[in-house]
Amino acid sequence: MVGYKGTESDQFEGSEASPTWLNLAVRPLLRKASAPRSPRQETQRARSRSSRGAVRRHGCRRRRRYPDSFATYFPSVLRHVHEALSLSQEAVSVMDSFAKDMFEHIAEEASLLARSNKRSTITTRDIQTAAHVLLEIGKHAVSEATKAVIMFKRLE
Repeated sequence: MVGYKGTESDQFEGSEASPTWLNLAVRPLLRKASAPRSPRQETQRARSRSSRGAVRRHGCRRRRRYPDSFATYFPSVLRHVHEALSLSQEAVSVMDSFAKDMFEHIAEEASLLARSNKRSTITTRDIQTAAHVLLEIGKHAVSEATKAVIMFKRLE
């Protein structure tokens, strides 16, 4: 690139030197000056900005991340079983941590079963087997789940 003068667009204001790595790196970041906007365009632009709220970095909006929790389901399930009973916040917290812990254990056991069978996908059979291994009432739970699936398929 020795002796390369470049075009006017390659060079910055008043610089007559050849483009350096800095010039080449910065050039895509610079915007060309645009024609002045009409008042109508300005109001439309302001309206669209105000409806968007605060402008985020890189122009992307973040989704709100909700905490992973089963806590919302315990009171409604209890209401179906025993209408007169309720749960305290501490009881809901204990049940939530228990459910998360059991989920982790079952998922880990199912993962080990899938790996031992040289598969990368956890199947329903792996989940059933993990429930049998980890839970004493696993057989009862699996039979109840199977009955529920059969009833669901009959109704379809």
